Amino acid sequence: MRVRRFRFPAEVIVVAVHWYLRSGLSYRDVEELLAERGIEVDHVTVYRWVQRFTPLLADAARFARHAPGDRWYVDETYVKVNGVWRYVYRAIDQHGQVIDVLLAIRRDAAAARRFFTRALGTLKVIPREVVTDAAPVYPAVLDELIPAAWHHVEQYANNPIEADHGQLKRRLRPMRGLQTDRTAQVVIAGHAFLQNLRRGHYELAVGVRRALRVAAAFTELAQAI
Repeated sequence: MRVRRFRFPAEVIVVAVHWYLRSGLSYRDVEELLAERGIEVDHVTVYRWVQRFTPLLADAARFARHAPGDRWYVDETYVKVNGVWRYVYRAIDQHGQVIDVLLAIRRDAAAARRFFTRALGTLKVIPREVVTDAAPVYPAVLDELIPAAWHHVEQYANNPIEADHGQLKRRLRPMRGLQTDRTAQVVIAGHAFLQNLRRGHYELAVGVRRALRVAAAFTELAQAI
């Protein structure tokens, strides 16, 4: 199957996107690995594939995604985009599923509201409990958007999400820098998507042994391109 306006099979594109999101590789690393397999692709093309097809693949998998749990751990971490610090809002549930991610310029009520509105609208699930740090913006936003949820603030209660930030930081560390907010959002959301695949939060590659689950899932999703 050939991709419209692309001269490479969907299977090649999906493998390149998979490699980039999963491993500590640069776009040039992926270019070299493909070249070793007889596929001549410029690293700029790999970058364009990641940016274009990562959201498409995640959307194609949406209907196979498990419903998230009812306890959400929410926190922000920091990343540099074109030399400027940005906030990344992230949430996981009690099963380790990444609920959503959102890159924001500021750490304020507007950003928190945008994050929760997006997560609630996408997943159509209302949590019973939300665990956050003591940031002053959260109480008013949660009272507005999820008034029935118990807002839990306690020292060490948010350790699961703080530890999970490390997975994202390890993936971003080998990169030479995120250049724009838009491209950063795609890569960070793509990493969350891949984390959820690895942790088995999708009904994809059912029956495939764990070590091959992600590769098999991407092969299934190639049909969406």
